[in-house]
Amino acid sequence: MKNKLLSLMPEFQQIEGKDLRENTLQIWIDAMAKSGWSVDDLLDMPFTLLIERIKVNIIEHTRAVTLCSLRIGDILVQEYGDKISLNRDFLLSGALLHDVGKLFEYRREGEAFVKSEEGKLLRHPISGAAFAYRYGIPDEVLHIIAAHSKEGDGARRTIEAIIVNHADFVNFDVLKI
Repeated sequence: MKNKLLSLMPEFQQIEGKDLRENTLQIWIDAMAKSGWSVDDLLDMPFTLLIERIKVNIIEHTRAVTLCSLRIGDILVQEYGDKISLNRDFLLSGALLHDVGKLFEYRREGEAFVKSEEGKLLRHPISGAAFAYRYGIPDEVLHIIAAHSKEGDGARRTIEAIIVNHADFVNFDVLKI
């Protein structure tokens, strides 16, 4: 499972901090185990239930958001230099984990994916951050997970959380058309 997940999301390897890299990957592995999903299931799982007949799975979406976030972060650092402070490892980990809570939010009903009972009570930003908390993930990364969607609107977001929020919604909005 670990090797297959790494081959599908090689961005885990770009996290320089060993503990954060290993914990970020382990959260995905354990979330899959706890929720009963296999890697192959994730390749079928839509990244959203809000767009009918969406053909983009959660792995593709997670990679797209992660890659967009990295490029945005790299451009900001390149252009603004020391005028901004950006933690690339936090950005990477937060982008990779931003939707891990969807493994708990969704369930399969026949061929369809629907909201689980847990998902009806806790949206993925909350369940994802709560699950990741047990792994000693830095608060800054938990903040990205919890604040990347509407739950973070109106609150102060870190630079990394702003980037992931916008990367996520760019990816969502272009697929609604």
